[in-house]
Amino acid sequence: MFGFLTKIVGTKNDREIKRLWAVVEEINALEESVSSLDDAALRAKTDEFRKRLQAGESMDDILPEAFAVVRETSRRTLKMRHFDVQLIGGIALHNGKIAEMKTGEGKTLVATLAVYLNALEGRGVHIITVNDYLAKRDAVWMGPIYDFLGLSVGIIQHDASFVYDPSYHSEDSRLKHLRPVDRKEAYAADITYGTNNEFGFDYLRDNMKYHINDYVQRELNFAIVDEVDSILIDEARTPLIISGPSEESTDKYYRIDKIIPKLKMGVDYTIDEKAKSAILTEEGNAKVEKLLGVGNLYDPANVELVHHVNQGLRAHALFKRDVDYIVKDNEVIIVDEFTGRLMPGRRWSDAAPGDRGQRGRKDREREPDTRHHHFPELLQDVQETRRHDRHRGHRGRGVRKDIQPRCACNPDEPAHDQEGLSGYYLQDGQGKVPGGHR
Repeated sequence: MFGFLTKIVGTKNDREIKRLWAVVEEINALEESVSSLDDAALRAKTDEFRKRLQAGESMDDILPEAFAVVRETSRRTLKMRHFDVQLIGGIALHNGKIAEMKTGEGKTLVATLAVYLNALEGRGVHIITVNDYLAKRDAVWMGPIYDFLGLSVGIIQHDASFVYDPSYHSEDSRLKHLRPVDRKEAYAADITYGTNNEFGFDYLRDNMKYHINDYVQRELNFAIVDEVDSILIDEARTPLIISGPSEESTDKYYRIDKIIPKLKMGVDYTIDEKAKSAILTEEGNAKVEKLLGVGNLYDPANVELVHHVNQGLRAHALFKRDVDYIVKDNEVIIVDEFTGRLMPGRRWSDAAPGDRGQRGRKDREREPDTRHHHFPELLQDVQETRRHDRHRGHRGRGVRKDIQPRCACNPDEPAHDQEGLSGYYLQDGQGKVPGGHR
């Protein structure tokens, strides 16, 4: 019965796509007039749109013309013209929804539409990618569009920050047109590319500062998240922690490190690979007490010693060299379990098992460890968080829904790939609400 009705009225996704096609037709109707503009007139559209927004028009009012301008600019600067299906993706992102597209269908190009429109207010747009390479690549790749239209582009990297500047030439070909700047200037750009970890750590560092003028981030306005399932579900399980120096002696680490190899797995301790935990057995407890020369390992006076023993077990039994971490210049560097990339300066929580390069440090700040196992729960949780923020003086808008634009090469085939883009607003009177992007 329901299948029969679906064939007649279509699925919710089909009806949503049909509604968006009406907007696409408006954009296409403007293509001829926009393409007839010379470069100066096309570039001047940015100032015109800004004046119209200041005069009281909404972004939705200027969306068809703004998207037509971006498409024409892309055609002139990158020799790439947005397909109609990509326009649908751009509209979905602007409306705060998730656009699910197949690999190769041009998610990077799709993002330019919503990014340009929302950057016109001058309050900043962030684009969040999964690693530094993609942040830098996408910024340089799409930079000519934004530069042509008079918008500045910043790039946040782990150990550096840049702005896109076509007039700047570096001896390093990997930094072509990337002019080094301080982090605050990169965040002050109209559009800022970076990873979820860098945005998160900069937020934490800002909140450890004593004066708001020392903050590097400004208010968080509009964000687009690339590979939203990876960033907001998979990587959301890993908390971000900032550590400071500790006065604790590191002698205990080396003392424990010498006795752990004398323990036998299955006899002296058991491990749980999934939970990344290791637990001593009764035999193991007795052996550790003998090796350390303590009467009762679980005496309140030895609580810190128990912690180090457990961490030593984890380091030896669960974390594998050249898999979970590498050693470089006598320092442990963690390998990101999601991307396989190195994360210099990062450490595991709970004293970083096996991380000699980061020992003797203590936690200073932590982001909540949020776990989302089902996508609908993720969407609901985001809404609940923003509702809580509103009670603290924060305002938010935008409801996220699944949108499956049809394949550009085959309009009848929906995109089943799990990669997607998500766009949503985060607004805050104080300018400090943790949020995502792209």
